[in-house]
Amino acid sequence: MMNFDLRTSALSRRTALGIGLALLAAPAWSQPADPDAVYDRLLRTYVSPSPDGITRVDYARWRATAADRTALDGYIAELAARRPSAMPRAQAYVFWGNLYNAVTLKVILDRYPVASIRDIKSDSWFDFKAYTGPWRQQRVTVEGRRLSLDDIEHVIMRPTFKDPRVHYIVNCASHGCPNLLNRVWRAATLEADLEAAARAFVNHPRGVTVLSNGTLRISSIYRWFIADFGGDDAGLIAHFRQYAEGTLAQRLADSPRIASDDYDWSLNRLQPTSPPRS
Repeated sequence: MMNFDLRTSALSRRTALGIGLALLAAPAWSQPADPDAVYDRLLRTYVSPSPDGITRVDYARWRATAADRTALDGYIAELAARRPSAMPRAQAYVFWGNLYNAVTLKVILDRYPVASIRDIKSDSWFDFKAYTGPWRQQRVTVEGRRLSLDDIEHVIMRPTFKDPRVHYIVNCASHGCPNLLNRVWRAATLEADLEAAARAFVNHPRGVTVLSNGTLRISSIYRWFIADFGGDDAGLIAHFRQYAEGTLAQRLADSPRIASDDYDWSLNRLQPTSPPRS
């Protein structure tokens, strides 16, 4: 290959000078945006706590903002390109939690307005399992495997991590669910965030309520997944005691009976503000 010496060629020196000036004039190259930071911004923009202790999502404003709907799609695609099988436990834990919640948000935004996530059916008339709701339809491919929301929660997260607090990281867009965190889940703060999420839900009426006769009404989540909480009512009570505060903690000291369970499937949407009366 011929070797051109810039020191002996005036033409080459002029060319080099031109290239150098062009580089100085060009905008500085910057690191592409951190996808987790993008998702974090979306959550901080559209997810907010309410006075009643339930975190709500401004689906109407998010759906109307095309750039941020595209940003959510891009985040899901970026997650799908990662390899959770090669991640340390905490990093894989938040990977799956963030993916589940991001896909759920997309499901709602694609069909909004709806009154409940249960109103959303499959995109395919031939997918009879998914027609019962949005959870069984395969929606994302990770490491070559097509996955549904049910796959992420019940086939991957619950068996892999064997942690009842899985139920506090995933959010199914309902009032009855533990709050959607208004920031991205990160491995560095996972333990503290899981503990805070568990404490917040157990001490909220939709988690555990002491009825007037002294018995308990609990979230149906604890009934549906009782195997994750010790397998019986004694295991549930032990879990509640771990996080209960104040009056609830005092009542649990007496080992009350669990009388009923309940769950509110209404959408965790931000209520529109009524215009002022003239």
